[in-house]
Amino acid sequence: SDVCSSDLRKIIHVDMDCFYASIEVRDNQKLAGKPVVIARDPRHSGGKGVVSTANYVARSFGVHSAMNANEALNLCPDAVFVPPDFKKYRRVSKEIHEIFHEYTDKIEPIAFDEAYLDVTECKLGLKSATIIAHRIQQEIFEKTGLTCSTGISYNKFLAKLASDYAKPVGMTLVREDEALDFLLPLKIEKFRGVGRKTVIKMHELGVYNGYDLYGLSELDLIHYFGKMGHFFYEQVRGIDDREVEWQRERKSFGVERTFNMPLVSNEEIDEQLKWTAQKLADDLTRAQKHGKTLVVKVRNSEFETKTKRLTLADYFQNDATTIAYYGRQLLDELYSEGESIRLMGLSMTSIDSIEYENIALDLFGRNDRSEERRVGKEC
Repeated sequence: SDVCSSDLRKIIHVDMDCFYASIEVRDNQKLAGKPVVIARDPRHSGGKGVVSTANYVARSFGVHSAMNANEALNLCPDAVFVPPDFKKYRRVSKEIHEIFHEYTDKIEPIAFDEAYLDVTECKLGLKSATIIAHRIQQEIFEKTGLTCSTGISYNKFLAKLASDYAKPVGMTLVREDEALDFLLPLKIEKFRGVGRKTVIKMHELGVYNGYDLYGLSELDLIHYFGKMGHFFYEQVRGIDDREVEWQRERKSFGVERTFNMPLVSNEEIDEQLKWTAQKLADDLTRAQKHGKTLVVKVRNSEFETKTKRLTLADYFQNDATTIAYYGRQLLDELYSEGESIRLMGLSMTSIDSIEYENIALDLFGRNDRSEERRVGKEC
């Protein structure tokens, strides 16, 4: 069987191969075979910019995501830089998620290009997670022209490690009785929660791989790493009880726009602020949510990003005028007169269902100060 014990979950982690770069190559065959880097060209941006991703040709030169674009150019002088088109990537991601939903509704998106699927009970009645993973790979390629790698196991941690094991276009199954054989040879950097600082501490303790980690007692790991010590102890033994969070509540709603021509005048800024506020209000109303914390985000022509937030005791009304009013106050604290704006965003956090009571705010000095209330169903 897929995972040995019949009572174990069947989890698939799907990870698209160089997602953004693969889309750009698919849509422009002139890029085929060339090193493609998804970032603004540093030769045209004064050396600024960060790599979102790169295809495997560029990666062979040492280019990787989160790298400074100028450094990527130095490593790969022949690289073709393509500015990211997140609207397009979101559309393609939606197509891929529609394929996932043919097999299960228990889907936990991690980013545009990866997701966990719980296929313990498949909508099509398929019992084998391996067959499901293969069919998903095949259908994604047929419908989008893109490839992905899949990892299959009885928990999320192992499924994610497995999807990365044989990239690109890989499929790796880790059964329950194979977990230790899979985990022990892995470099310590592969383990979840082992970042740059933790790996230094691990190396100081003589821990370089799963074998070394397995050799430490739970008490020792807790002594050196606190609560994370227990987490590491279970992880190297293939234990991960986390569910696929397919019904996870959204914690925030946000809208932002980047402008090819920076905004300078107050008229331009106000117009865009109103548009953004209206879009945010519409999104919240559609989802039947409202929130207590408004966040404004701006980026200037020097590519400095600033944010400012305001939290009220009561919920904001899902009204564009109200949101824009407070947004403008926050905005005035973030930038100076005459400073240009390349990006503007508004988001709402501290989200609850609209069913919770919301007291209307008297923003504009109206004489009617009665307790006008907007009430949904009884909670």
